[in-house]
Amino acid sequence: MAEHMQIKQEKIGSVTMDYTYYAGQDLYSDGEIEDKMLDIARNNPPGDFPKIIETEKSWPIFYHFSPLRTNIIDWIPFRKTDKVLEIGAGCGAITGSLAKRAAHVTCVELSKKRSLVNAYRNQDADNITIMVGNFKDIEPQLDKDYDYVLLIGVYEYGQAYIGGMTPYEDFMQICNRHRRPDGRLVIAIENKFGLKYWAGCREDHLGTYFSGLEGYHDGGSARTFTRHGLEQILDKTGISEYAFYYPYPDYKFATTIYSDQYLPKKGELSNNLRNFDRERVLLFDEKQVFDEIIDEKEFPLFSNSYLLVVGGAPDVVYTKFSNDRVSRWAIRTSIVRDASGQVHVEKLPDTGEACRHLMNTKKAYELLSSRYEGTKIAINQCTVIGDQIQNGLAFAFCNGRTLETLLDECLMRADVAGFKALVEEYLYWLYYNEDTHTVSNFDFVFPNILVDGDKWHVIDYEWTFDKHIEAKDIAFRAFYNYTLGGETRKACEDLLMRDILGFTDDEIKAAINEENEFQLRITGRHASAGRMRELIGNKAYALEGMLKYCNHADLKYVVQVFVDYGEGFSEENSIRLWECYSVGRYLKLEYDIPDGAVRIRIDPCEYPCVVDIREIRVGGRRYAGDAIEVNGFWQECGWVLFDSEDPNLSFEVTGGEHLTADMDILEIPQSFASQIVQSAVKENFVTRTKGFLKTKLRV
Repeated sequence: MAEHMQIKQEKIGSVTMDYTYYAGQDLYSDGEIEDKMLDIARNNPPGDFPKIIETEKSWPIFYHFSPLRTNIIDWIPFRKTDKVLEIGAGCGAITGSLAKRAAHVTCVELSKKRSLVNAYRNQDADNITIMVGNFKDIEPQLDKDYDYVLLIGVYEYGQAYIGGMTPYEDFMQICNRHRRPDGRLVIAIENKFGLKYWAGCREDHLGTYFSGLEGYHDGGSARTFTRHGLEQILDKTGISEYAFYYPYPDYKFATTIYSDQYLPKKGELSNNLRNFDRERVLLFDEKQVFDEIIDEKEFPLFSNSYLLVVGGAPDVVYTKFSNDRVSRWAIRTSIVRDASGQVHVEKLPDTGEACRHLMNTKKAYELLSSRYEGTKIAINQCTVIGDQIQNGLAFAFCNGRTLETLLDECLMRADVAGFKALVEEYLYWLYYNEDTHTVSNFDFVFPNILVDGDKWHVIDYEWTFDKHIEAKDIAFRAFYNYTLGGETRKACEDLLMRDILGFTDDEIKAAINEENEFQLRITGRHASAGRMRELIGNKAYALEGMLKYCNHADLKYVVQVFVDYGEGFSEENSIRLWECYSVGRYLKLEYDIPDGAVRIRIDPCEYPCVVDIREIRVGGRRYAGDAIEVNGFWQECGWVLFDSEDPNLSFEVTGGEHLTADMDILEIPQSFASQIVQSAVKENFVTRTKGFLKTKLRV
């Protein structure tokens, strides 16, 4: 630190708070919710956060306190000797995980209140220092030998952090100079071309539709980039050693991390409804489009987020997290590439309690291998890593395509016979040796079977039980989860459930309940990430529903003009005009009356309303009062009340002249309109004149 600066520090538990560069006030805040978050962090242990998240049903609380936030960095091979710099630490969503795995963590954060949230939630950690203040003031004093420099959801604010003409190039260069030569700079950021934005999610920082896709032409303080855009910045800053990773569904609540060495396969990307923060629209089925993108080998362009690692790439090329569940079953599965380029699979415990679950998996391998000995079913061999179950299990990496993918291909070709043949073979092996072996693989589902020539590799058998479970119940689970993967698969439901399994509607309903109950047991009945989206309550509006609404809007804001040539009004002699309304309720009509017309009828809308006729004019004649026939009720103030969904006004005209109309249309509830009319009739205030109703009511 500079010698002339007076160092101001305090302790929050064991965490060091450094206010040397703090300006004395927070320059940004999310308002009262931050007070609530500080109260939660100060008065509750982290173990209580999941329950609080469910109770509060709040996006900011879920975002800042969910333990799933750390998935984005938990797969990275930190060492207990590592020195870590976390820029933009916020409320400490990942700080605690870093502190558990590294020697020391230095946080930089502009907001004191958010830093206090961070400190209180991690107050038992004695290896955290939080430096509060502007990054530009603090940065010159930071060390330049960090093993890791992290910017998780921060790099997009480079303009605010750095300023100047080239803020993102400068920000990248400044952050990169603080890592050791063999250290790593890690950046998590949204992809502005992420598929979710094309499909109808709002841009994360502005909350507007398509703003990133359109190049942020309306401004805003944040900028996200495509992979190409980030690579251009890397090139301009002279960085040549880097690797891209692809968090799915995005970096905030990643369930899977892909890489260029292991990209997603068709059928894998089905967890796309993740609009926790705002309402969205659903313009198309993202799973189906992702499948096409994968086929076209364009996934890196459309990944919703990026994790950029500058420096040497980690050995892990893929990770899937299974930690949105009870701690005794919380594990993660990784594909690891060794120095020779060979890959293998590892299952690692996320908690000490999960070690027993891995021991059961090892036992399942032995039991299932015995059941299928000498057959085409190959149970993927597992061994304990380093003879310590705490280190996890290692598996061979199997080639082939999933049974799920093969079934999908049959559907695409409309190959019903091929589809049935695969399902029948699946059932054969599901029932195989059922009578002589009690072991039951409840995880014998289509994605867990890799078909490679004449071998069926069972690559995951996590939920295997040393007891008998009816094969038809396991088959239902496989069929049910398959049909959840899109409309094409859904169309197979009758074939799979009723024709093949022979289930009745009641049996299907009962089996679905059992599957849901199984999932609840796995999660310990806490709200999963998907369930939290429902609890927070931001809706997703499907395109089909939007089109129906648009049809309604067309009817609501369309004017229909009828022309009478002496034989009355008819649909054949009418025209609909869509461009007459402004600001939803103001109607301005211009219309050239055809030759031979003797009368015109204007239907301004299709709902009960009150109409203020400002002016109706044909040529030099201005119409008012008894010159206009209505199927509603004249008010003393000159307005017309319509209690019908077919309001209309008609008047005599001369053909060949020009009609202009200016009206104010105010929609009212049908019940309210009817009540006014009934009251008028009861008080005998309504009279009939020239075939239409007239009243002296005041409104």
